[in-house]
Amino acid sequence: MMKKHGISLDYHQAWSIVVVDGAALKSLYGGTMLTASTLDPGVILILLAAIAGAIFWVLYRPQRPSFSVSTLQVSQFNLTSTKLASKFNLSIVARNPNKKISFLYDPINISFNSDDSEIGSGSLPAFTHDTKNTTTLKTVVSSSGTTLDDSVISTLRSKLNKKKNLPLEIKLDTKVKVKIGSLKTTKVGIRVNCDGIKITVPSGKTPTKATTSDVKCKVDLRIKIWKWTL
Repeated sequence: MMKKHGISLDYHQAWSIVVVDGAALKSLYGGTMLTASTLDPGVILILLAAIAGAIFWVLYRPQRPSFSVSTLQVSQFNLTSTKLASKFNLSIVARNPNKKISFLYDPINISFNSDDSEIGSGSLPAFTHDTKNTTTLKTVVSSSGTTLDDSVISTLRSKLNKKKNLPLEIKLDTKVKVKIGSLKTTKVGIRVNCDGIKITVPSGKTPTKATTSDVKCKVDLRIKIWKWTL
């Protein structure tokens, strides 16, 4: 606390508030309790950002895009003692539920994994996802004679012999811009992870179809901080 000319000044660092006490003044305001306080600029900025965020939410009601696996066919799955040749026909449905927000996607990288082992890869072209829009994306995911470790081959063979099917996880990785009117944000990485899929290997030339009704796809932001991706 500091006192000068009958005015006491308190500064509470934890709350960053300045208080002026004029109770000891002897002039026009003699004997009157005068206080003035101000918030730290950082606190003001946080409050303004919170208010702006609330206004943005009320005006635009932003929602994440959603993805689902429409169909998945296995047309080839040849496993030898060292290599895998596979081919999958994939259809993904992307939905944008927003009325005033569009998404601009970069090309999408696709990976198929079974027990953390990649059994196929592919891609989808860049596209613009307009407001209140549902888009179906189709592509072929394959593996052309990829060499696998002995342990991976053994695990895949064991599961096929016991259960006649394999668990499958689909990962989509890309970057996206958000467009609101004429305003576009910077690109942000996202990952779509779809699991709960079981595939059956075809015994002949007729493709097998995976059941996709219970497949859940989760959309996560991929934010890179220095050397780490969250």
